[in-house]
Amino acid sequence: MTRSCGDTNSLPRQLVSVRTSKKDKMIELKKTTIKDLASLFKFQTNKEGIWMAAFTAENPNDKAAYMAKWSKIVENTTICMQTIRVQNQVVGSVIHFDLGEETNVSYWIDQQHWGKGYATAGLKSFLEYSAKRPLFARVAFDNYGSQRVLEKCGFKSIGKEKGFANARKKEIVEYIYTLE
Repeated sequence: MTRSCGDTNSLPRQLVSVRTSKKDKMIELKKTTIKDLASLFKFQTNKEGIWMAAFTAENPNDKAAYMAKWSKIVENTTICMQTIRVQNQVVGSVIHFDLGEETNVSYWIDQQHWGKGYATAGLKSFLEYSAKRPLFARVAFDNYGSQRVLEKCGFKSIGKEKGFANARKKEIVEYIYTLE
C-alpha cells in the first residue's frame, strides 16, 4: 500500500532513538506546520549552513520571501515535509518534492546539532514511510557531512553536474544521489 505524505492521517508519528555522546535521545518526526517555519527560517540563515547547502535562495535572509514560499510548501498536500524534534525542540526538517520527473529529498539541521546523528536518523525514519522510489538528492561537492548522511541512508552516487550556487555566487559541482 502506498501512503501519501500529504495525507496527515497516513503518517505515523515517527520516534527514533539516537545515541549521542553517552546519552540516548529520541528524535521525533511530525508534519511541519506554519508555526515550525520561524525556527526553520532561523536555521537557514546560518552562514556556514548556507555555504554548505550552496544551492539556496538568492537572499536567504529575506524572511518574507521565505515564509511566502515555505507556507505554500507546508500547505501543499503533494509535498511531504516533516519537522525533526529532539525533546520537543525543533532541530531540523526533511522533505521530499517533485522536480520535473524526479522526486527529490532534502534536509536541514540546525548547526548546533550537526554531528549528533539527527540528520541520518531523521532521513532514515522519513524514508521508512515514504513509498516513493526512486528518490534523488543533490549535494555540493564539498559537503562531506551531507554526502555521508545520504550514504548511511542507502543512497548511491550516480553522477555530478554543475549548477549556479547562490551561496557561493558561482557555478559549482553538485553530486547526484539516488535511492531505488
